[in-house]
Amino acid sequence: MTAVIVLVAGYGASKTSAFQWFLLKASLRNQFPQVQWITTREMADWLQDRHRPPPVLLDVRTAEEWNVSHLPGARRIDPGTSAEMALPGASRDVPVVTYCAVGYRSAELATRLRAAGFTHVQNLEGSIFQWANEHRPLVRDGEGTSRVHPYSNFWGRLLADDVRAPL
Repeated sequence: MTAVIVLVAGYGASKTSAFQWFLLKASLRNQFPQVQWITTREMADWLQDRHRPPPVLLDVRTAEEWNVSHLPGARRIDPGTSAEMALPGASRDVPVVTYCAVGYRSAELATRLRAAGFTHVQNLEGSIFQWANEHRPLVRDGEGTSRVHPYSNFWGRLLADDVRAPL
């Protein structure tokens, strides 16, 4: 995680560039080489495909983050939850997509799920921050919203001003 922080913080600007996102994603892929990734476009297409069963969406953020917004149909899982507790009794071949703020906590869960024998696990590249920056659907208490919890002032710089909720 230190490498990710250095890469993002190294620019010091309040706005992030495509290059900073590229560095962050590359760092996460390097730290979690066993994780399969799905882009936000692929995820959006999947969720709209009526001929394909939807994945189990696991939001790996705190309750405070979840209460601001989450992807429609997602289930919240505390960071650090074991694979067995995340999907009790689920078939090992159920399609699963994990996400968090930027992809680190969800990549950790994806790793645990794969180690427990789940075969169709993907992590959402860019996670909810990229999803929100692209103005894709989010919900809060069953209603549409556009704001996302920034996790911290530091990480919140990865969110566009129009989607960043106050801390």
